[in-house]
Amino acid sequence: MDKNIMKELLISKLYSYLLDHHLDLLIALQEDHRLTPYLETKAGSVKELWEGLESENRPAYVIEALCLEELTRDLRPSRFNFMRDLLETEFDTAYRRWHKSGILAYEVINLIGACEPIFEIFGFGEESEDSRQLKYAIMGMVEEYLER
Repeated sequence: MDKNIMKELLISKLYSYLLDHHLDLLIALQEDHRLTPYLETKAGSVKELWEGLESENRPAYVIEALCLEELTRDLRPSRFNFMRDLLETEFDTAYRRWHKSGILAYEVINLIGACEPIFEIFGFGEESEDSRQLKYAIMGMVEEYLER
């Protein structure tokens, strides 16, 4: 596959991934006018991987999947999805109200910011995303946020 086509495909896939899992990062990058350079740099970072896979005659869909896996490795897990899911399961009334009024994404992003110190203390990552202590600490902060 042509290198430019593969790069554009990976940029498109990464953009879709950010849209689905890291809307907070996507919006921040857009506001700072850094989205295009970010996407291009990230896609370029797997050039050796896709060229190596291509030289092994791997199918395009395998190359795409493995490259996307590598591109998103440092983006997992998603704080945005974690917070949205927590709101939906533990704070259903607020979740439904915000969803209905169209401000859910905005409020989730605000809550991520409010909970940043908690995410840092617990070292939010794949090994800690299921931590009960993390969940309860975040829930306490969400309760405070909702009382404001």
